[in-house]
Amino acid sequence: MTVKFSKDHEWINAADAAAAVVGITVHAQDALGDVVFVDLPEVGKTFAQGEVAGVVESVKAAADVYMPVSGEIVEVNEALRSDPSLANSDPLNAGWFFKVKLSDAGQLDALLSETDYTEFAKNA
Repeated sequence: MTVKFSKDHEWINAADAAAAVVGITVHAQDALGDVVFVDLPEVGKTFAQGEVAGVVESVKAAADVYMPVSGEIVEVNEALRSDPSLANSDPLNAGWFFKVKLSDAGQLDALLSETDYTEFAKNA
């Protein structure tokens, strides 16, 4: 499974069938600037695709973090809570936001490939 991307600038890696990992894209963190705070969702809370699951604040702006797929939050990145700059320094690895148990894996099919997202982000 490759990483997929939403038009809201989140990425999701569903390589682990038990819990897909979600974070913000390099484009999103570039646009935000230095991240200073993240509001992560509660473990156990369920969200529908497209719902706001968290907030990321930078020195320039605040932005909502949307659910790229429907599911239940099974883990949040506590390291990110204590060091929000991980969203800037390593957004696709150590700067992940949360893990979600998918309620409909078919929703992944509607998300963008890396190539399609890169093209989309050029005009965003």
